[in-house]
Amino acid sequence: MDWYYNEKLSITKFITENKPLFEKKLLSEAVNVASKIKEILKTGNIDLLVNAQKLVVFVVEQKEEELVNFAIQEGVVWAKHSLTLAFKLEWVQAIRRTLWDFLYHFDQLSGNRSDLNKFYTQEKIINDRIDQFLNNFFLSYSNYKDELIISHRKMVEHLSVPIIPISPTIAVLPLIGTVDSYRIKIIEEKVLTEISELKVSTLIIDLSGIVDMEKDILNHFQKVLTGVTMMGCEAVITGLRPELVRKMVHFGITILNKAETRGTLQQTLKKHLEISPNN
Repeated sequence: MDWYYNEKLSITKFITENKPLFEKKLLSEAVNVASKIKEILKTGNIDLLVNAQKLVVFVVEQKEEELVNFAIQEGVVWAKHSLTLAFKLEWVQAIRRTLWDFLYHFDQLSGNRSDLNKFYTQEKIINDRIDQFLNNFFLSYSNYKDELIISHRKMVEHLSVPIIPISPTIAVLPLIGTVDSYRIKIIEEKVLTEISELKVSTLIIDLSGIVDMEKDILNHFQKVLTGVTMMGCEAVITGLRPELVRKMVHFGITILNKAETRGTLQQTLKKHLEISPNN
């Protein structure tokens, strides 16, 4: 395939007019990505060949704002669809090598032989712009992933402390699984906030799904119950397992002055719903 060239062509037009050669060279430089182009298009609706041309134009024409915005947009899309970063890095480096190959042929066909000053100036401009794209891409990718992690953590936190209103003044907090130092802090924060926002006067905390708590967690749990009382709310503990009771007795931890205790959640609900003035 022959090169298309005339003396009126800018480097951008030269690349555009020789698009088939550009794509052929690019695909030969990015062997691993070349086999994934259709898959990436299907997964994230990302046309790598079209985007390569777009990046080259922004780089050559020094359109910094467009280049940065494009990098941020690409970072979000790749993060959203969990596309492999190694492919993106290989692809951009292949674009870099292909662009330099085209710059060489453009100089050859135009009869210009770049002097060293021009070459080094051009080298700095082009490589700096491509590096700028990569930096903004990875920052955007990382920021999106961080926001996603925070969002998922908040959802998990919400699900791990499910305060369920069963009447205008009564709510249930069923706790299941392990309560560690991080989770007890979430429990404390959410319990006190929900008591205030929901106007809860009785909070039933069901511990039937908790087998064990370490001493420092039990101490913190005592403080949570103190906070519940200070909020003007009655705490009722149900479902205490023998193993947990033995540990509390062994450590000298008592909750009797901070909360009423009941055998089962079912018995407690029956009693409180029967006497609730709102039912």
